[in-house]
Amino acid sequence: MKDNAEIPHMSQAQVSDLEAALAGAGFRGEVSRDSALREAMATDNSVYRIAPDLVVAPMDAADMVTLLQVMEQPAFARMPVTARGGGTGTNGQSLNAGVIVDTRRHMAGLIAVDETEGWAEVQPGMVLDDLNARLRPSGWFFAPEASTSSRCTIGGMVSTDASGKGSRIYGKTSDNLLGLELARPEGLLRSLDPAPDWAQPMLAAAEQAGRAGRAAFIAATPRINRRFTGYDLERACPESGGFDWWRLFPGSEGTLGLISAIRVKLRRIEPEKRLIVAGFDGIRAALASAMPLLAADPTAVEVMDERVQALAQEAGLLTRLPPALQEGAAGRVAFVFIEINGTAAEVDRRMADGLSILRGLPGLGAVHVAQDAEEIRALWAVRSAGVGLLGKVEGRARPVAFVEDTVVPPENLPAFLDDFLETLHTQGLEFGLYGHVDVGCLHIRPALDIDSATDRARLKAVSDAVYALTRKHGGIFWGEHGKGVRGAYLRDWIGAEAYAALQGVKAAFDPQGRYNPGKLVGGEGTILGIDTTPFRPFNAPKGDPLTRAFRCNGNAQCLSYAATTPMCPSFKASADLRHSPKGRADALRGWHRARAEGAPDLAQREADLLGVLDTCLGCKACASSCPVQVDIPAMRSAFLADYHDRHARSLSDRLVLAAERASPLTMRLAPLLRPVWPALVPLAERLTGSTDLPRRLAAAQPGALRLRARDLSGPLPEGTVILVQDWFTALFDDRVQRDVVAGLAALGYRPRLLEMLPGGKAAHGAGDLRGFRAMAGRLAALLQRAAATGAPLVAFEPAFGLMLRQEYARDGIAVPDVLMPQQFLRAELAAGRRFAQAKPGRARLLSHCTEATADPQAAADWAGIFAALGVDLQTPATGCCGMAGLFGHQTRHQPVSRRLFDLSWRDQMSPDLPVLATGFSCRCQAERLSGDALRHPLGHVADLLGPL
Repeated sequence: MKDNAEIPHMSQAQVSDLEAALAGAGFRGEVSRDSALREAMATDNSVYRIAPDLVVAPMDAADMVTLLQVMEQPAFARMPVTARGGGTGTNGQSLNAGVIVDTRRHMAGLIAVDETEGWAEVQPGMVLDDLNARLRPSGWFFAPEASTSSRCTIGGMVSTDASGKGSRIYGKTSDNLLGLELARPEGLLRSLDPAPDWAQPMLAAAEQAGRAGRAAFIAATPRINRRFTGYDLERACPESGGFDWWRLFPGSEGTLGLISAIRVKLRRIEPEKRLIVAGFDGIRAALASAMPLLAADPTAVEVMDERVQALAQEAGLLTRLPPALQEGAAGRVAFVFIEINGTAAEVDRRMADGLSILRGLPGLGAVHVAQDAEEIRALWAVRSAGVGLLGKVEGRARPVAFVEDTVVPPENLPAFLDDFLETLHTQGLEFGLYGHVDVGCLHIRPALDIDSATDRARLKAVSDAVYALTRKHGGIFWGEHGKGVRGAYLRDWIGAEAYAALQGVKAAFDPQGRYNPGKLVGGEGTILGIDTTPFRPFNAPKGDPLTRAFRCNGNAQCLSYAATTPMCPSFKASADLRHSPKGRADALRGWHRARAEGAPDLAQREADLLGVLDTCLGCKACASSCPVQVDIPAMRSAFLADYHDRHARSLSDRLVLAAERASPLTMRLAPLLRPVWPALVPLAERLTGSTDLPRRLAAAQPGALRLRARDLSGPLPEGTVILVQDWFTALFDDRVQRDVVAGLAALGYRPRLLEMLPGGKAAHGAGDLRGFRAMAGRLAALLQRAAATGAPLVAFEPAFGLMLRQEYARDGIAVPDVLMPQQFLRAELAAGRRFAQAKPGRARLLSHCTEATADPQAAADWAGIFAALGVDLQTPATGCCGMAGLFGHQTRHQPVSRRLFDLSWRDQMSPDLPVLATGFSCRCQAERLSGDALRHPLGHVADLLGPL
C-alpha cells in the first residue's frame, strides 16, 4: 500500500498571482492568506493538520465557476482545490494544501422547497439544523440525523455520505438525494437537466470506466445497511442502462469536483415520538440488546458505555433521568436509547413490544420513558454529547477518532467487539464507546498521545488491525464518517479491478488530479498515509497558559448556526471560521509554535492573531459550553500579557485601564464631575475609539444604604444582604442599584451596598495581569471581611459575579461565596421562606449570555422566584445581545454588535409585557438600539410588591 504522498504547497508568488487573477476576473467572494484563517482551516475533528495556502469563500455557484475558470489558467492548473463545509470530519477529509473553498461562509442558503412533492434544493454550505428548522413549519424534514447537526453542512454530508441516528429506517445521505449541481470551469452541470455538450466527453469517459468495474465493485462491497459509497459504480451505472453520474459524488469527499447545489428528498415528520432510556450493567449486555429490540421496529437503537456515562454524569447532563438510571449499583451504567416514531397507534404498539422485550433481557436495570418533545431532545443531546465529552478527558492521552465508525452486521457485533477490545487491550489502550447498534455501527475512540512516536505507531497498528477485523466480520471500516486519510486502505479493500475503475472515473472528472489530492483515489504514491500525514500538536508544555488551545479537538460545537445559542457570537455574526473558539484556538497554537521557533513570519502571525482576538466579545460561553472548555478570553489575556511585555499598549488601552484603576477616586469626585461629565464624554469617545458611552454619572445612594469597610468590624442586623458591585454599575447605573435594593427590601431583606473596589475585569481582558492581581487582591480582602460579618454576599451584575468564580479561582485568589440574586433567593425558598403574593401577571426575562452558559439553571431559578410571587416569567432562549462590556462601545465593532442584537434580541422587545434583563451591558444595548429601557428582575419585583 503506497501511502507516503507529498503534500504540494504553492509558493508565495503563486498565491499572489492567483489573488490578482481572481480580482481581475471579478470573483466576488473573500480571498485570504491570513495566517489565522489558514490555521483554522488546517484542522478538523481529526488528529491531522495540513495548512492551506489560500482560502476562498465564493458568494454563489457563479462565483465558483469564476474561481475554477481562473484556476484553469496554465500557471494555476495543478494547484490543489478542496471544498470545505462545517469542518467536522474526523479523518482530515477537507484538509489539504493549495486552495480551500469555504462553502459555509456565504453558500449556506435554501434555494427552493416543493412542499407538494417533498424536496428541497440547498447550497452546499447550508447547516443541517438550519435546513430542518426552516422546513419544520411545513411538516417535512431531511432525514439523516447527524450528531453534529448544529454545524455540519449538507455539502459535507453528501461528500462523506453521512448518516446517524435512525439510518436503519431513513438511510444514509445518499439514500435521500435527488440530484446535484456541479461547478466546472465550463459552467454548471445539473443532474436534473440535460447535460450540455461540453460535459458529454467527460461523462462518457466516466461511464465507460464505471461500467468496466461495476461487477468487481459489487462483488467487493458487503450487502449491509450502511452500504459502501463513494464512486458508487453500482448506482451510477444501473443495469437497465443510462448513467446517473451524480451518484458517484456521495462519499467522494470532494475528489471529483465542487458541488454548488444539492436537491434532497424530504420525509414527513412523524406525529408521535417516544424515547426509552434503559440502563444495563455493562456495555456487552447493552450491545446484546440490539438484535432482540429490532423486533419492535424502532427508529433507532443506540448505546453509550460506562465511561461516557460517567463523563455525562460529571458534566451534569443526566439530571433529567431518574436517580436509578443515573447510577447503578457500582456507579456505572451502560445506556441504551430506543426511539420509536409513527402514528399514535403504531407508537403505542411498538412501545409495548419494546418494553416487553427489554424486561426479558439480562443485565437490565432501570428504564425511563420520555414522551415530551423537549425532554426527548434533551436526552438525545446526552448521547450526541458523547463525542465532545470524550475529548474532555484529562492527561496527555485522549480519545482519538480514527477507527470509530466501523460497521458490521448487528448479529456480529458481540464477537466483533470482543476482537476489537482484545486489540485495544493488547496495545494497552483505554477507550470510550457509543454507537448505532441497530445498524451495527460502533464509535470507539482509543486514548492516544499523538505527540508520542509510540502512540503514533499504535494508531497505525490499531488501524491495520481493526480494518482487518471489519473484513473478518463482514463489515465496513468506514461506515458513517467518511474515509479521509483512511482512504489509504481503499485500494486493498475494493480490489485492483474495481480500484482501476475508480481511477478511471477520477481521471474523467479530474484529469489534473487537483481536487482534494491525496484522498481516496490516485496513482501509485499519491495517497496520504495514516501515519505519514502531518499531525496537529496535541499537548502544550506542562503549565502553559495556552493548554486549552492544544486540547481543542475540532469537535466544533462552537460553530452552531443557531442565533439563540450563546456560543459563539462573533462567529454567528460573520460565519468566518477564524472568529470562533476553534479558529482562535488554532491561531493561538500556530502562534505558540512560531514564537517557540522564532519563525520569520512571527510578526505577521501576531498581527493576524490580534485581529481575531479583537473580535472576541469575552462572553466566555466557550469556557463552559465547549466540551473541553476552550476558554478563549483567558488565553487571550495570557497572549496579550506576553505581547505587551514586548510591545507598547495603545492610548485607548491605557485610558481604559486607568479608568478602571481610578474608579474609586472617580466615585469620590463624582459630585464635582457630574455637572461636566456630559462634556467630557465626547472627548473620551474620541480618545478611546468608542461610541455611546454613558452620558451621566450615577447619583449617590443614601448613606444608610452604603456599607464602608469600617462598618464591617462587627455583626450586621438580621436580614442584611451585602450587595457587591462592579465599577460600571457603581459609576453609571444608579437605577439598577435602586432596583436591586428596592426588590430585596420588598422581599423582606435589609440590602446594603458594599464600598466599591474594582475587580480588575478590564485589566484581565486586556492582558494586564499584574494590574488584575493587584486589584483582585484588594477586593478579595474586602470580601473576606464582609463575609466575616455572617451576612450573605450577592453580586447583581452577572459578568462581575462570574469573574469572581472563574478568573479569581483560576488565578488562585480566594474569595468567599458571592451569590447571584437568583441563587440567593432560590436557596431562601428552598429553606422555607415565603414571599408576599403579587397581582398575577406576566413578564419576560432575557438572559445574560455569560450567565446562561456558566449557570444554565439561572433562567429557571428566576422563573421559580417569580412563580413564588404568583407571576408567570417567560425565559426565551437568546444569544448574545452584542454589547459584552466595552466591546459594543468600540466604534470598530459596531456592525458586529448591532448584527448580534438583531439576531435574537430585537424580536424579544415587547410593548405588551415587561421585558427584564440581569446584565448591565444587555440593558444598555437594548436601550440604545431599540429604545426600550429594560429593568433588572428585582426592579420588577419591587414594582409588583409595591412600597412597604
